[in-house]
Amino acid sequence: MSQRAETVVIGLGNLLMGDEGVGIRIIRKLAEQEEQSPDTEFVEAGAAGMGIVHALAGRKKAVIIDCARMGERPGAMLRFAPRDVASRKAQSAYSLHEGDILQAIELSARLGECPASVVIFGVEPVDLGPGDRLSPALNARLDSYVRRVARELAPRSARLTPPVCIVAGDGAVSECGH
Repeated sequence: MSQRAETVVIGLGNLLMGDEGVGIRIIRKLAEQEEQSPDTEFVEAGAAGMGIVHALAGRKKAVIIDCARMGERPGAMLRFAPRDVASRKAQSAYSLHEGDILQAIELSARLGECPASVVIFGVEPVDLGPGDRLSPALNARLDSYVRRVARELAPRSARLTPPVCIVAGDGAVSECGH
């Protein structure tokens, strides 16, 4: 059996529901530059639900990217850890088909398979209606989102700039804490 990469980057979403596909689109662009992120596996998980648990197993670090309604301005990208947020999804039990990132991470931890470091990037959507394209607001920021996640993957010694959140609207960028 081959050794798993130490880091996994998981893109979530549905490419047929407008901005819901932003996580997949970011992961695809990152995978095009995979030589810049050695020992990293890029996983398109779609709406994998509890399938995320398998992708987390045996890793030291996980970065998860998804569209998320966070009450921010449309197009905002925020970085947070699982302990920093609570799910708003109402689910009665673990589902293999319906995804809740935080439930998957919790189950992974209960199984002793959760990476020591888990980072989630959420992107505030504009349009979640049917369609195979991102809204113009998110599409215009796609390369910025990719650069932000790539900075997260860079070795600590290569991080020359502080982490930032990309904020929509006037294009201003604000600081984010770790």
